[in-house]
Amino acid sequence: MTVSQGITEVLNGTIESVKSIIPFDVNIDSPSLIEAPLIQAELGVLIGMTGDMKGRLVIEGNHKSIGSIGEKMFGMPVEGEMLESFTGELANMIAGNLATVVSQREVSIDITPPTVIVGSTKISGFKKAFRVPVELSEEESLQLILMVED
Repeated sequence: MTVSQGITEVLNGTIESVKSIIPFDVNIDSPSLIEAPLIQAELGVLIGMTGDMKGRLVIEGNHKSIGSIGEKMFGMPVEGEMLESFTGELANMIAGNLATVVSQREVSIDITPPTVIVGSTKISGFKKAFRVPVELSEEESLQLILMVED
């Protein structure tokens, strides 16, 4: 499998995972190529990937968007430290599902535990990255960023 095919499978698997895990009727925009550094504004989580595809998956959003997902999943507001913990668990669910989905397409990846990022952060050290906007509602969205190591 070429790097390009692997990227496509992981991007498609991530989108499929988001649609199955997040309890919203999401709108997924087309991926766009971004350059380093990535500026993460408010709340996000980073998960490393090894195996056939080496890189990192970053899921970023804001407190309101991620809190809305938590509230819809649990039926109560998710705030403060609980929101930060939930952000990591949400990413773990998405990445775990991603690993299962792509394994069915003969791409083997292992994931690292989630690293929650709170506040403005600059992330560099990657050659290529793809941003996939995920719209939850008119006012709420997430960004999926797949950073690829060649």
